[in-house]
Amino acid sequence: MLSDRTHELYKALQEKGYPDEFCKEIAYKHMNTDYTATRMLGYLYRVTSPRMEDVVDEMLAILSDRNAIMEKKASEHAQATINDVYENGL
Repeated sequence: MLSDRTHELYKALQEKGYPDEFCKEIAYKHMNTDYTATRMLGYLYRVTSPRMEDVVDEMLAILSDRNAIMEKKASEHAQATINDVYENGL
């Protein structure tokens, strides 16, 4: 189920005048979490009239940041598990 933020992003993209297929692709396929939709909404509210290419670049940057955060969390969890094994054994 898509979040309210995702629907808000879709509407914001439409209001900026982008084609419907572009709006659906961005909002419902790629920016479909609260985190990514909120970040993209912030970008759209700050920038007056970005080109489609600029929106795509921002989307890719947001997704890259999200992936880096997810990788960091996974690494931290793995390290915590290893530390627990070292301290307490199997």
